[in-house]
Amino acid sequence: MATIAELAKLHTEFSKEQVAHLQALAGEWGMLADFCFADMLLYVPTTDDTWLVIAQVRAATGQTLYLVDWVGASANLSERPLLSQAYQSGDIVEGEIAVEGMSDACRMMAIPVRYDGATIAVLTREWNTQSSRQPGELERTYLEIFQRFARMITVGEFPFEGRVADGSVAPRVGDGAVVLDAEARVRYASPNATSALHRVGISANAVGQTLAELGMIDSPVRQAFERQEPVVEEFEQTSDVTLLTRCIPILDEVDGETVVTGAVMLLRDVTELRRRDRLLLSKDATIREIHHRVKNNLQTISALLRLQGRRLESEEAKAAVAESVRRIRTIALVHETLSREPGDDVAFIEIVRPLVRLVEEGLQSPDRPVRFVVHGDGGRLPANIATPLSVVLTELLQNAIDHGFPEGEGGGTVAVQLDADDEFLNITVIDDGRGIDPDFDLASATGLGLSIVRTLVTTELAGTIDMRAATTHELDLVELSLRPGYTGTVIELRVPLNAE
Repeated sequence: MATIAELAKLHTEFSKEQVAHLQALAGEWGMLADFCFADMLLYVPTTDDTWLVIAQVRAATGQTLYLVDWVGASANLSERPLLSQAYQSGDIVEGEIAVEGMSDACRMMAIPVRYDGATIAVLTREWNTQSSRQPGELERTYLEIFQRFARMITVGEFPFEGRVADGSVAPRVGDGAVVLDAEARVRYASPNATSALHRVGISANAVGQTLAELGMIDSPVRQAFERQEPVVEEFEQTSDVTLLTRCIPILDEVDGETVVTGAVMLLRDVTELRRRDRLLLSKDATIREIHHRVKNNLQTISALLRLQGRRLESEEAKAAVAESVRRIRTIALVHETLSREPGDDVAFIEIVRPLVRLVEEGLQSPDRPVRFVVHGDGGRLPANIATPLSVVLTELLQNAIDHGFPEGEGGGTVAVQLDADDEFLNITVIDDGRGIDPDFDLASATGLGLSIVRTLVTTELAGTIDMRAATTHELDLVELSLRPGYTGTVIELRVPLNAE
């Protein structure tokens, strides 16, 4: 569905400011639709002399007249005279309209939308008289409030200009509405608002009293009256109840001056929602503390293994212990990163960079200087993918150094390329070393490191891995160059991000 800005650009000559005013109106009109129990449509005159619907909203408090969306459609013949009359006169007009598929009488209230001294659009309330709600005190009060906001629209006082409270996070009319007069005294409280007041211990009749007299925090009302703009505020009315409120002032022209003649305060009991938020924060802090402790325990094991390795005399045993220490430190690195991150996932690049430094420190030597470069970031990964993937990458980097740059033959460069989309993470490790034997087969490799890699990738990560000689194009992409007699190696790893 096209947006207000897109339709305005295609069919009108509105300025950016005019479009922004209409967008602000559409951001507020969910409240208006709830107050008038009807569908609302926003029409604009187009450059080809027709009326175009650029936005539509349905009420949460009443039955909808339209089961389909009319955004992008033109007004029918019965609607055009009312729209034109409201647009040209600047006054609210009302009349009957014909609605496709409806045999009952339907009505339209056309409200001119004024901005910067000129009418730029028409906002309509459209409803079926036969299926509309029976009038009671709530219905009469809500319709009166709607009429007052409609008058504000015709003179350009609604929606409010400037930086005002975000209505998208505020309560809806159905959550509870309190109508205030010019002295900020309660004139009417809806049944849901009365229930919310009862939950905070206010059981007295609220009508005729200010919120302060009722024992309720009234700072949003005072600010809305003083600033003449909506105010959203959340506060703990009692130690057990948290209320989210939004106070919208109603403005009128009195003796040539704009004054607040009343207000509507919408309120919602968000106690349970905030309790769950606190539980989530507590759970998140607990999980991060667990990751921190696991990291510490792994570092302790790593230190013990290093102590054990110093007592060994066999070079083969020392190498095996050193490799175990490196793998444990890799897993500890993942838990350390997770202990700093909120949630259960982690930016993979925050693991790759220290992991590369870890391999550099453990495997480089003066006669074998190897440089590492990383391209891309890999996005964010859940812990169940990041942990085995980090072990795999460590093994691949170690393999690239051990087999691509043997001791005594000089060093080179190893590039890690990370590329992620919505479904897969692709990791490519490219080196400009000696290359692999033409007869090499990864599936039949017996080395411990490649066996670990093959098992983790195909079994735990449900991915694929391929190892082959590098092409000139692949080396050029990561700015690597070969020495005479060297072919380079490419290891391609592809891991699904949503594997079950």
